[in-house]
Amino acid sequence: MRRWWEARLPRSDQLLLTQRNIYILPTRAGLMLGATVLLLLLASINYQLNLGYLLTFLLAGCALVGMHMGHATLRGLQLHLLPPEPQFLGSGSTLTLELASTRKTPRHAIAASLVDTARQQAFVDVPAGGRSQVHVAFAPARRGLHAIPTLTLETRFPMGAFRVWTLWRPAAQVLVYPQPEAHPPPLPAGEPRAGGAMARQAASTGEFDGVRAYRRGDPLKLVVWKKAAKAGELVSRDSQQAQRHELWLDPALAQLPDGEQRLARLCAWVLQADRLELEYGLRVRGVELPPASGEAHKRRCLEALALC
Repeated sequence: MRRWWEARLPRSDQLLLTQRNIYILPTRAGLMLGATVLLLLLASINYQLNLGYLLTFLLAGCALVGMHMGHATLRGLQLHLLPPEPQFLGSGSTLTLELASTRKTPRHAIAASLVDTARQQAFVDVPAGGRSQVHVAFAPARRGLHAIPTLTLETRFPMGAFRVWTLWRPAAQVLVYPQPEAHPPPLPAGEPRAGGAMARQAASTGEFDGVRAYRRGDPLKLVVWKKAAKAGELVSRDSQQAQRHELWLDPALAQLPDGEQRLARLCAWVLQADRLELEYGLRVRGVELPPASGEAHKRRCLEALALC
């Protein structure tokens, strides 16, 4: 029933909450309050208690006012989902929801969560005529491109007697990269370029042939400063060797039986080669990315590993 209901909702990264997409029902506390009001009313009628009538209508009036205020807390709210950033498998993804209000009074105690994890709620208040952001955790179980699950926003303000909520199906998708291997082996040896010499094996330090230990007198422009800042050791690029070899990352070089494990090792190698500022190429399941370097090339390689 819930899946059928959710399938009827259109997908959109922006949603305006109106009476057509806001639902309201009494909570357990609200049902108890209603039962109490009914008992007070019956007792007041039977025993002609004027104070009983006063208390009965006072409680009923508070409940009606609370129902109106709770519904007005969500009504007129503008929802916007910011584009989610790609994440690595196992690290989880954070969805950022922006709530905008044009009302002259603030909106309190709004809870956002995924429908399947409604107990893990993130609360936010929206100021008068302002905007607020709330973050919802989303942990995909596998790599690839995932549609964002149905979100729910609810409030029980001000008395907790009524639950006011809405359902929202965003249209955005989140890309999940493979989880990189924790302790990968050294980068594979480079392949000789066309017409070049045979490839040598990788150095015992575990670095690609195009990188070697720093030697006194090496130009500063050949020093890999990122490596020096992170690892505390100076290494230099071997420009002559790099000109004769190309670093290609291929699942066959991972030497692992399981396909997901090979992708995890390739992912770790991509991050390692990017950290060393090497030029590297990727061959994976019919996709071949020529050797290059930089942030854009790293993202293309990680995307290819996620979607292969």
